[in-house]
Amino acid sequence: MAKIVDTIRTYCPKCNKHTLQKVKLYKKGKQSPFSVGQARYDRKLTGYVGKVKGKKSVRKIGKHQKIILECPTCKKKQERIIGTRTKKVLEVVKKGALLSKEEKKASTRSTT
Repeated sequence: MAKIVDTIRTYCPKCNKHTLQKVKLYKKGKQSPFSVGQARYDRKLTGYVGKVKGKKSVRKIGKHQKIILECPTCKKKQERIIGTRTKKVLEVVKKGALLSKEEKKASTRSTT
């Protein structure tokens, strides 16, 4: 599981400056039953026919992980792809949760 911080300081093209932006995971929207492609597929299935589209011969190993960055000042949203194709599932965590074991030990020692 890959962990990503919930805020990233990055460039906003609308504000034309670097801002601390909120991170959300990208989720696929609901498929429309009235789209052109779906209507074409439904038309092919009418009558005495079986399944029209065949099975994929090659299975993809992973998928592109995508996040959505939102600027707090202008509310502009932009997409960013994380790495290449990967099987890892992305998880958005608070900034303090990403500390390594040594840093956590050091921070607990300094507070006590």
